[in-house]
Amino acid sequence: MKNYIKYITAVTLGVALVSCEPEFDKSVEDGDYYSSGEADFSNYVALGNSLTAGFADNALYIQGQQNSYPNILAQQFKLVGGGEFTQPLMSDNIGGLLLNGEQITNTKLILDVGASGSPAPTNIQGTPSTEITNTLSGSFNNMGVPGAKSYELLAPGYGNAAGLQAEPKTANPYFVRFRSSAETTVLKDAVAQNPTFFSLWIGNNDVLGYATSGGVGVNQTGNLDPKTYNRNDITDPNVFANFYSQEVEALTASASGGVLINIPDVAATPFFTRIPFDPITPAALGDRITQLNQTYAQLNQAFAFIGVPERSIQFSTTGPSAVVIQDESLTDISEQLTQVLMAGGLPQTQATIYGMQYGQARQATENDLILLTSQSAIGTVNTERVQELVGLGVPQELAGQLSINGVSYPMEDQHVLIPAEQEEIATVTATYNATIEAIATSKGLAFVDANTLLNNVANGGVMYDGGIITSEFATGGAFSLDGIHLTPRGYAVIANKIIEEVNETYNATVPKVNVGTYRGDPAIGSGVME
Repeated sequence: MKNYIKYITAVTLGVALVSCEPEFDKSVEDGDYYSSGEADFSNYVALGNSLTAGFADNALYIQGQQNSYPNILAQQFKLVGGGEFTQPLMSDNIGGLLLNGEQITNTKLILDVGASGSPAPTNIQGTPSTEITNTLSGSFNNMGVPGAKSYELLAPGYGNAAGLQAEPKTANPYFVRFRSSAETTVLKDAVAQNPTFFSLWIGNNDVLGYATSGGVGVNQTGNLDPKTYNRNDITDPNVFANFYSQEVEALTASASGGVLINIPDVAATPFFTRIPFDPITPAALGDRITQLNQTYAQLNQAFAFIGVPERSIQFSTTGPSAVVIQDESLTDISEQLTQVLMAGGLPQTQATIYGMQYGQARQATENDLILLTSQSAIGTVNTERVQELVGLGVPQELAGQLSINGVSYPMEDQHVLIPAEQEEIATVTATYNATIEAIATSKGLAFVDANTLLNNVANGGVMYDGGIITSEFATGGAFSLDGIHLTPRGYAVIANKIIEEVNETYNATVPKVNVGTYRGDPAIGSGVME
């Protein structure tokens, strides 16, 4: 399949070799310098999802777990009476999971030179060694379960391997390997440890799946039965509030205190900001640009006649052009478009195909968000569309010309987040966050506004002891190569913000870490396990 669009990714190739052990801002020779204040950190338990587990580069692996924000916090808590902090460590540093010897999740991403000659995220080669049916024994202070939604922390059987074969799946492979029993819940295992202090960062996945799928899920606001939800659906805010309240109530039963962390704006992450809305250059289109513009000129006349001239499509001969997308929020004018094109002299079959293909089409604007995972699709031939057109009697060559993603064939829903979908995400995220802050206030718990913090990272960056951390993909230091999860440096920034709020809430003097000692650059390699 020929790729018509090329991208050049400029990244810094130097990787700082740093220790996972944090350096402290101040000397601790004086044992009375730091204080736990009103909190008891002797048994700290962290509950959450991938952000708590230390997930990075689209995988869970040992180095990521060692640099998880709870592990960073635990090392600082030890200076004020904190105890040992255990994590369900993976078996290797390449990531990926096995189920009965079969690989079920991908290895981590590294930055490698691909076929285009440019550095690009690539799955590291190698076979995972983490077999999830080899259940770990003991309890674990880090109860972060990648992929978990708010209501799933209370779901019995979430760690039952048999649920991985169900449709829809009722189990989580990460929890399968460290649950205490097949029918327990994540919350039950966390509470069984009688935490003296806790952190809770949950709810991101209640909206993230909808966002990263381009909004192909359903906004379930108004549906109070999460058993009917699919993975890419948005959780009803009342369902979220109900389960979140139960989790906080259970965790506070034994704890001296805790910290609640709100949900970041997913649209501010590199997953949604890395790919521009106008990545198509005249050089990439070559000689075909004239033919494309002639074809679209006919459509544009029809758009104007129907009364929707704003849907006109044209590719620039001198600068970048926006991709063509399908916008399901637009009125479908397929039938009208077909009739107008026929009246203009196009044969019925051709007019019908154009009408169907462009009935909800337009060029993207700066208000649309193109997904990071869509980069490889832009400018390539959509083979499924080719087969559909050939089935309608279109010659193979012409079918190929009409099936170039983002050029002649509108990018489908799963590739772009349109403004209407962004608004849904923003609305529900704000509602979730209002619930989290209200509960923190009512319970006297520390509250961390991760939403504002990461928005600041995305809008100009945040200063730390050794420089500035931004959301720039691969080079900004905050986000790993999946564009969603943080780097060790990013998790250190979160840990410091948590320490700041914990100190203020509980009159403690827990020291912060030196953010600059944590890696912010992407892993670079030859694509093979080192």
